Amino acid sequence: MEKLDRIEINPKICLGQPVIRGTRITVSIILKLLANGRSIKDVIEDYPELEVADVQEAMKYAAWVVSDQFIEMEAM
Repeated sequence: MEKLDRIEINPKICLGQPVIRGTRITVSIILKLLANGRSIKDVIEDYPELEVADVQEAMKYAAWVVSDQFIEMEAM
């Protein structure tokens, strides 16, 4: 199992949706932007608190979720 250290799931933050750690930027927002043709550069420009690695990990997280794999995450 791969550990993703940039994704946080906390029921007290954004109703428990996966977010980039330390932000309220949800993985789903990042994925929706990418799905609508925005580039990683565009996403970073829209959300300057993000790093390229954050966007890449959001995509990795989504790939794991849809492939029905388990992801090792720190206990919240």
